[in-house]
Amino acid sequence: MPNPNTRREFLRAAAAAGTLAWGPGACAADAKATGWDALPAILARIKAPVFPARDFNITNYGAKGDGKTDCTAAIAKAIRECTLAGGGRVVAPQGIFLTASIHLSSNVNLHVPAGATLLFIQDPARYLPLVATRFEGVELMNYSPFIYADGQENIAITGEGTLDGNADESHWWPWKARAAAPNEDSRTTLFGMGEKGVPLAQRIFGEKGTLRPCFIQPCRSRNVLIEGVTILRSPMWEVTPYDCTNVTIRGVNVVSHGPNNDGCDPDSCRDVLIENCRFDTGDDCIAIKSGRDRDGRQLAKPTENVVIRNCQMKNGHGGITIGSEMSGGVRNVFVENCTLSSPNLNQALRFKTNAMRGGVIENVYFRNIEIGEVADAVLQIDFYYETGDKGPEHPLVRNIEVSGLNAGKAKYALVMRGFASDPIRDVRLDRWTIGSVAASNIIEHVEGLVTNQIKIGK
Repeated sequence: MPNPNTRREFLRAAAAAGTLAWGPGACAADAKATGWDALPAILARIKAPVFPARDFNITNYGAKGDGKTDCTAAIAKAIRECTLAGGGRVVAPQGIFLTASIHLSSNVNLHVPAGATLLFIQDPARYLPLVATRFEGVELMNYSPFIYADGQENIAITGEGTLDGNADESHWWPWKARAAAPNEDSRTTLFGMGEKGVPLAQRIFGEKGTLRPCFIQPCRSRNVLIEGVTILRSPMWEVTPYDCTNVTIRGVNVVSHGPNNDGCDPDSCRDVLIENCRFDTGDDCIAIKSGRDRDGRQLAKPTENVVIRNCQMKNGHGGITIGSEMSGGVRNVFVENCTLSSPNLNQALRFKTNAMRGGVIENVYFRNIEIGEVADAVLQIDFYYETGDKGPEHPLVRNIEVSGLNAGKAKYALVMRGFASDPIRDVRLDRWTIGSVAASNIIEHVEGLVTNQIKIGK
């Protein structure tokens, strides 16, 4: 790390005093309630939207559930009619409906009941024109996410049917490798634009790049519900609300093993409930985010007031993760009654940042966590993710609590690596039982670690 400067000394002093804020829009912690006592007030604010009792069946607008007919225009017409009528449900009945991108409008519930499948067209050209979105925490103009909304209110995707992204080794997923090839490194180009502050209107990708769209991404919207559906074969991240308020994600089943197939990634959102969901993914199951590097710091919108409960995690990189794109900060996260287990799940509880991300993660509480087995660590807090200490920023992770945790086996119980100049602060571990671990804890630059009733082995 570069030598400390005045700004760094200020950050350290502010962290020690507990007074650090994140710039415009940063609000103080709830002065009336702290820890788990703050949860009821958060849950009271999170309310799923309610829709008028009107149905708009997409087959009435020309859609055919034969898996061959392009239903994109029919679905769009049904959404328009629903909006003009004042809202309701746009219903895909039983059948397989082939479609390109779907754009939701205010007061519309896209309902996919059991026996119905929305199967997404594999041709990238069908996801044009470009829309304003985020790729790995950096804003750009890119292919439309498969289900998208921008600046809407009261929107939903519900039902027990299937959303099939139709991505595979020949469509979308190969772009992960192609983007790293010489002269085609779209990802590096975009990140460079973010660092230089290039205006969004000039960050043109789509056909000019190889950046995969997310599956479901409501942006800058309020009162969002995603409930019941099964999500398969996504090009990229599965469910990633961006800059949204009042979001409920309930009873969703994600099974998708492609590259970067995160299950659910709330990004710069406020008041989020994720409950009764199941994740079997090719990357992190849940990853809480708030923008990458300069882009995240410029927007300065932390993800805050997130409740995760009664969820199951199977395969993936991290089970419940914060980062790595969290430069805008993450705070007030409550996780309870979750089950995580797979030999192909790397870490159960994972925090990842570095000296390019910076950002503040604080007030994160876990309780009643059941872990069968993980390949690496039960709890990992890692400041050395990717670029590590090569950068000018100062990640701050503080006030983390994990109580009532049972695990079968893991390589490590703890991997906690802060920086000498920016230690991890105030971690409390209470009532842990772990059947077996293969290696000793790794703990570097941690201040205020408190443990109580920790049992490992017989």
